[in-house]
Amino acid sequence: MDDKNVIPTLDMHGFREEQFAGKKELLFNEILGEKIIAKPHKHDFFIIILFDHASGIHNIDSVDYIIGNREVHVLFPDQIHKWHIQEGSKGYQLMIDKTFLEQFAPAFRYSFTNYQNHPVIRLSNEAFEKLLYEFNAIRDELLLTQPVNQLISARAAVIAALVSKEAEFDIEEFKVYQTNPRLARFNWLIDKFYKEQKSISFYAEQLNISANYLNILCKKNLKVSANKLIHQRITLESKRLLQTSERSIKEIAFDLGFSDHAYFSNFFKNQTGLNPSQFRSQL
Repeated sequence: MDDKNVIPTLDMHGFREEQFAGKKELLFNEILGEKIIAKPHKHDFFIIILFDHASGIHNIDSVDYIIGNREVHVLFPDQIHKWHIQEGSKGYQLMIDKTFLEQFAPAFRYSFTNYQNHPVIRLSNEAFEKLLYEFNAIRDELLLTQPVNQLISARAAVIAALVSKEAEFDIEEFKVYQTNPRLARFNWLIDKFYKEQKSISFYAEQLNISANYLNILCKKNLKVSANKLIHQRITLESKRLLQTSERSIKEIAFDLGFSDHAYFSNFFKNQTGLNPSQFRSQL
């Protein structure tokens, strides 16, 4: 793959000079005025952004999201993004190391893929005020000479729980998962096993239901088949690897659990309309 097509991965070190407050595992920054990231890139850490009043476009995994007032944007490691935040905007940003994210990850309550598919969450006024309080409390703790990790982690967990609660109000898919815990667990299982397990029967067995019933649940509540959900997760990861990795298509196919390069190419074309080489060439 040509170097000019490789999307760079940025670590937290490059953001430390501009940090408002921070420590090894976490940085707090303010977003004030116009900000432009013209070239797409990804991070090896988690980012959560709380916009107060803002406008512009945030492109995440090749999808344009209109930035609005009182929103949360979440960006997980390896998601690709760029943005143009307009003048007059104001927001707050937490950059969180993977290992620190693991400490409060369960508070998100749903599969990370759910948030990756719906990275922008509109907030009620009450939820915004609660989140702003927690963001400021983390900032104040980070400004201390000896910040307490447990306090920061606890407040980060509150933020994750509040974001999850608002997602249930704002996004239809989250409402479905709230009322159908089996489907929420199905998504979690896909995240964990999609490289090794691609058959509906495996996931149905883990959920103690039949493959047919799992398919009925998906079609009734999510309007797609169980197979389609598995394929969507594989396709998402395929696109990221093709965009960000210098590995060959054969190596990527193997990494995703395909023993045959041609089978992977056919699968990818069926999902996207392009074969992997064509997808790479248009980057």
